[in-house]
Amino acid sequence: MKSQNSLLGPEGEDLAVSYLKEKGFTIICRNYKTPLGEADIVAADKGVTVFLEVKTRSNERFGEPFEAVNARKREKLKKIALYYQKHKDVKAAIRFDVVSIKLKDSGYLIEHIEEAF
Repeated sequence: MKSQNSLLGPEGEDLAVSYLKEKGFTIICRNYKTPLGEADIVAADKGVTVFLEVKTRSNERFGEPFEAVNARKREKLKKIALYYQKHKDVKAAIRFDVVSIKLKDSGYLIEHIEEAF
């Protein structure tokens, strides 16, 4: 049986995908895996390829969800984006966004940080 924490990631990504589609994004792929790591979501927004990191929390014990996207994670995502560009022959501009989700008893709160880094 999976713990509640292991369910937060996929649930958060599902919420993020729905939110992004409502905002007009085209989802290219989810959980893009490379030898360098994984990008949660790769999407297109007005001709820009967007790499999105999704962080979901059920409480604030460890701070705001977006605070978990530290310098190491940002550098890793940049390398993943370069790998993607090279292997998919993508010439579009690239942007890095963070989708921060707080789960609450009454639902959830999404904060979308465009050009987060």
